[in-house]
Amino acid sequence: MLVGERMSHPVITIPPDMPIVDALNLMKREHIRRTPVVKDNLLVGIISDKDLLNASPSPATSLSIWEMNYLLSKIPVRDVMTKNVLTVTEATPIEEAARIMADNKIGGLPVMRDHHVVGIITETDLFKIFLELMGARESGVRVTALIHDAPGQLARITQSISEAGGNFIAFGQFQGDDPSNRLVTFKVNGLDLSKVAALVEPIVESLIDIR
Repeated sequence: MLVGERMSHPVITIPPDMPIVDALNLMKREHIRRTPVVKDNLLVGIISDKDLLNASPSPATSLSIWEMNYLLSKIPVRDVMTKNVLTVTEATPIEEAARIMADNKIGGLPVMRDHHVVGIITETDLFKIFLELMGARESGVRVTALIHDAPGQLARITQSISEAGGNFIAFGQFQGDDPSNRLVTFKVNGLDLSKVAALVEPIVESLIDIR
């Protein structure tokens, strides 16, 4: 799966000279938490609602509401935006975008094509993908188990389930509790819980959860 398949587009952008209070109102109205800053069709920064809120006066300030509004109207987005923006392209694998976000502790990446912003991929988009990956919106028997990390182990599970008439809705593989094993989580339909348990238990090292 590539970023271009799951990015949000068309993307809402703002100019660097927009007052921060207008930018915050725009984000609230559009239900977004970050947006690229664009000037002359080129990316010059990115701004988040947290950046804007941190730039606003504290509620404990002695300024009047009129004074606060006046001050906020004078602060442009360029003064609080992040200028060195990490980006991806439509051809970036979705897991690479997730790694960049996790490693840099950021919640979104502008998506570029020929130096122009064509979309944005955010943590919300990744959460939606995770829900699909784990079959969270589909009914079935969900299994979590430890398996020996060796060739053919996954094939034994899938073959056993399919030969019994089961159908895989989701399948994920993760790090185990030591280098010798792997944690697998999958969901199947077409079989009841007791049947799935009977098929899986002889194959896995440990059946951690089934529901």
